[in-house]
Order: sequence, then structure tokens, then C-alpha cells
Amino acid sequence: MGTTTSTEDAVEERTELAPRWNVVLLDDDDHSYEYVVEMLGALFGHTTQTAYRMAVEVDATGRVIVWTGSREVAEFKQERVHAYGADAHISKCKGSMTAVLEPTE
Repeated sequence: MGTTTSTEDAVEERTELAPRWNVVLLDDDDHSYEYVVEMLGALFGHTTQTAYRMAVEVDATGRVIVWTGSREVAEFKQERVHAYGADAHISKCKGSMTAVLEPTE
């Protein structure tokens, strides 16, 4: 008498999206609106209107989310902000603006 065993593994498939990250531009007194608008257009492809609105927000609140996406791309974009260079419109400016990464909620 033979014994047969039938095993069915229950496989639960779960699809999860990778966590998203915000690139957050921080305010300082060493960069002009012109610089912010130019940088946001060059690095993120924002229109002049969108970039100006973001410049106003960072000036008023101290921070603005300028991009959201995967962590790897967010890190690259943060590095580009940090490498953008000084504001030619402000003589005391010594370097780029600061951006931080934050996970989305």
C-alpha cells in the first residue's frame, strides 16, 4: 500500500512600492530668489512660476519640498543641490544651499 503526499505551498504575493523620499530645500540668508529659481529650474526642471513659488515658501517657512521619489534618485538630487555653487548675486555667499532628505509619510 503506497502513500502519496500532496503538498501545496500557499504562496502569498505582496506587492509593495518602494518608500518615497522628499528632497527638502532649507532656507538661509545667503541666496537670492533669482538663485533659487535658477537652481530649481536647472536641477529639477521646475517652471519659473513653480520655482518662484517654492522660493517664496522656503523664505517664509524655512523649508520647501522640491522633489519626491525613490531614495537613490533623491540622494542624487540632494548632491546636485549641494554642488550647485555660490550665488553670484550675493557677494557674501560662500557656497550652495542645503537640502535634506525625509521619508514621505
